[in-house]
Amino acid sequence: MFCLCVLTLTFPLASRVSAKNPETGFLDRTLSLHGQTYKYQVFLPENWTPKQKWPIILFLHGFGERGSDGLLQTDVGLPHAIRLNRSRVPAVVVIPQCRGDRWWTESDMEEMALSSLAAAAKDFKGDPKRTYLTGLSMGGYATWDIASRYPAKFAAIVPICGGVILRQDMLKDFPSLAKDAYPDDPKTYDVVARKIGKTPVWIFHGGADDTVPVEYSRKMSEALKAAGGNVHYTEYPGVGHNSWDKAYEEPELMPWLLSKSL
Repeated sequence: MFCLCVLTLTFPLASRVSAKNPETGFLDRTLSLHGQTYKYQVFLPENWTPKQKWPIILFLHGFGERGSDGLLQTDVGLPHAIRLNRSRVPAVVVIPQCRGDRWWTESDMEEMALSSLAAAAKDFKGDPKRTYLTGLSMGGYATWDIASRYPAKFAAIVPICGGVILRQDMLKDFPSLAKDAYPDDPKTYDVVARKIGKTPVWIFHGGADDTVPVEYSRKMSEALKAAGGNVHYTEYPGVGHNSWDKAYEEPELMPWLLSKSL
């Protein structure tokens, strides 16, 4: 009888505690789309609560983190910065994973990324007026591409060591990209800049990048300025392709990003 009383008292208490303390941190999620199942991650800050809307960031990883385990993409970039100091990112962060044989700017991969964002926004109270986009390397390319296709969706974007023109070796390895790729023409930068319009942009690139030429970011920065855009540009002298560690450690980046609203 004593044990029964203890259990009766304990279970309601546990339920109340659980209701007051929702699970936070990195959460495993799945998405079903066109008959395919994709694993992805969502980060919730420790003070997350369903009682309010939250800023929400879509993060797109680089080439080396492709796969289907739903985990590898959390080892680099913004998720890595969160693991080092999660209090610096008071936002919901959506972290999809590009398939191992694909490229982010392929239409179905972009659809998957945006669908992951939509699902997380619905489940975790994402604020449509404070929705942000960032990515590195291959994800930097996708950041430019998605932002140009959906210019009114994001309150600000942060492309890191990406570009808008694909190198010939990329097109050779991924021939399916050719039909939607921007032409290798100086006018391309002006076209993309006009599409992005007034969306605030902070570009990062390493000055010694031998994977994605730094000129790609320099030219986009100049094109955005010429189009009357809202652009910050940070170049790290002597830094190679990995400019994302320094970028996501910038103390002013998160306050700047999260201050923007549609």
